[in-house]
Amino acid sequence: MECTFEENKKRCTCTYEPCNRKGKCCECIAYHRANGEIPGCLFPPAAEKTYDRSIERFIAAYRS
Repeated sequence: MECTFEENKKRCTCTYEPCNRKGKCCECIAYHRANGEIPGCLFPPAAEKTYDRSIERFIAAYRS
């Protein structure tokens, strides 16, 4: 499967600007998974902006 980096980058909702994984979804998922986290694109906008990628924060964001 070919990476659609430019298209992915246009649709990326992560607001963390120094991130070098923007648009590289497979790298992003692997990075956050290795750290016990959830990628920012799966959070609602207000929760994503906290940069807290914890599983607990993810559950809380959708629980309320």
